[in-house]
Amino acid sequence: MKPRSTQKKIRYAVVGLGHIAQVAVLPAFKHARRNSELTSGDAKKREVLAQKYHVRNAASYDQYDNLLRSGDIDAVYIALPNNLHAEYSIRAAQAGIHVLCEKPMAVTAIECAAMILAARKHDVKLMIAYRLHFEEANLKAIQIVKSGKIGEVRFFNSLFSLQVKDGNIRTRENLGGGTLYDLGVYCINAARYLFQAEPQEVFAYGANNGERRFREIDEMTAAVLRFPNDRLATFISSFGAADAASYEIVGTKGRLRVDPAYEYVMALRHQLTMSDKTFSRTFGKRDQFAPELLYFSDCIIKDREPEPSGRDGLADVRVIESLYRSAAVGKPIKLSIKAPRKRPTLKQEIRRSPVGHVEPVRAASASG
Repeated sequence: MKPRSTQKKIRYAVVGLGHIAQVAVLPAFKHARRNSELTSGDAKKREVLAQKYHVRNAASYDQYDNLLRSGDIDAVYIALPNNLHAEYSIRAAQAGIHVLCEKPMAVTAIECAAMILAARKHDVKLMIAYRLHFEEANLKAIQIVKSGKIGEVRFFNSLFSLQVKDGNIRTRENLGGGTLYDLGVYCINAARYLFQAEPQEVFAYGANNGERRFREIDEMTAAVLRFPNDRLATFISSFGAADAASYEIVGTKGRLRVDPAYEYVMALRHQLTMSDKTFSRTFGKRDQFAPELLYFSDCIIKDREPEPSGRDGLADVRVIESLYRSAAVGKPIKLSIKAPRKRPTLKQEIRRSPVGHVEPVRAASASG
């Protein structure tokens, strides 16, 4: 059942109740209750979580299609392993249910295209959960770059790393694991929205120190992306190094460093340097998931095309696939990517108070 334009609240099922869903997505509904309501979760944990989050009509994965056709939900939040994003999103779209899907959008560009086609064919909204498209520090960075304060932007550099525990789903190739899918996607997306353009060529080196936990995936990958007007973006994503989550964009007149840039459990910080003077600013910790829900629900209710769209998610996955191919063949890979119709702006910022500590039920973080 698709919601009417007069409907005040969109009813969601969260599909996949791992660590991120429990500590961030489920609690976010409290801050998104203006237009969003949580109605369903997963089987093994549903009884405990139903009491904790007041979930109605909880259903297991084997009941997924019944839930989609029950008339009890209007949208799904897909928080499953990467390899299941396409399947579960397409099944929802075919049932007329709107889809908010975690990043990466899928494992392959072919899957992404199929998701976009299914959403279009069945007239449902599809949004990819890039939470930083609604977060002030990153949106303000876009504004600073577009204002010309640092001159003509020339290069971007980013580091995103953490120590991933052996056996975590991010280390399993068949589940869509790998550093580019989990961490590199943030760096790629940031470079694209800061340059306001799409990369034309990419090159990558993969590295692996031989530890057992990296037997199926890259331990780390270093990437170079060439953008129009000979601008360069570089980054390293790693599952075997100390925590880092920063980027710096440098122009002809100054530079902006955001450190941390990608985290959701702490405050984010700017260091803007112009004419040898550095200005610092801290952006307090916030709930970065409720804004996604609020925005997407408004898109459904008001019949607006979401930003970030499926096309944005497809662009990142095309870059990821090309980087892994480059690392395999040892050569640059040329790209031709169709830009999304809209890019994030400061107008999309939505502020909500931070979520308190949550003790997950049978779900561990990437680092254990």
